[in-house]
Amino acid sequence: MASTVSFLRLPSLSQNPRSSSVLLLPNPSIRLKLGFSKDSDNLLLSTALDQLRSASLPLTTVALPFFLDAKDALAAGGEFGILEGRTLALIHPLVMSGLFVYTLWAGYLGWQWRRVRTVQDEINELKKQVKPAPVSVASDGSSSPPQEAPPPSPAQLKIQQLTEERKELIKGGYRDRHFNAGSIILAFGVFEAVGGGLNTWFRTGKLFPGPHLFAGSAITVLWAAAAALVPAMQKGSETARNLHIALNFLNVVLFVWQIPTGIEIVFKVFEFTKWP
Repeated sequence: MASTVSFLRLPSLSQNPRSSSVLLLPNPSIRLKLGFSKDSDNLLLSTALDQLRSASLPLTTVALPFFLDAKDALAAGGEFGILEGRTLALIHPLVMSGLFVYTLWAGYLGWQWRRVRTVQDEINELKKQVKPAPVSVASDGSSSPPQEAPPPSPAQLKIQQLTEERKELIKGGYRDRHFNAGSIILAFGVFEAVGGGLNTWFRTGKLFPGPHLFAGSAITVLWAAAAALVPAMQKGSETARNLHIALNFLNVVLFVWQIPTGIEIVFKVFEFTKWP
């Protein structure tokens, strides 16, 4: 940004009024009505008119460098006020700590939703093992069911247990809860990942390439990649589902690995910044 702004900077305009170009208001009554004092009106008008007359670009272009001066891009000098303070610097670690815990919760919700599908697969496999009830044959050749129902087999007991478990899982609404949690993590995670880098720049005037920055960038990419697999997962792709789980597991590993470096940065924030 500094190089771009420096390219846009125009030659500074002279602030010293030229006495030879002083303009006088033709009518003293106009000067009084406008509220100009006799000593200052000519000075103010001549300075403003000289600046506008010496500029070859529109007024908006002339004013732009004063707002985007290259020296402001150096940051860390008090130019940004509270943006360089400790309060804003602590928002990033607080939000990311909450997102870490929320990521674990989202993983639990996703695993429970996966159980809804896998339990049904287990039930279908067990049903194949259940033998049909024997049918007794009467002397006249007609068939009739046995007088007493045989005790349920282990496979049937397991089917009953899994069926009840699946009903409870469906009641939990884990599919929608997992989707909502993932959306929140993606939105706030990407926002705060970018915000953390900007805050570092506000405080120091530069970024620090290192483990924390690289791991944070990788986590952000993994969030996007995992979210991109959702359409294929909704179509029933087991490969996409397994890859989604793998990417999020790697995400959590990087998150845990990043915590010590994040704590070190928080200590530096307390050391080199002031409230607010």
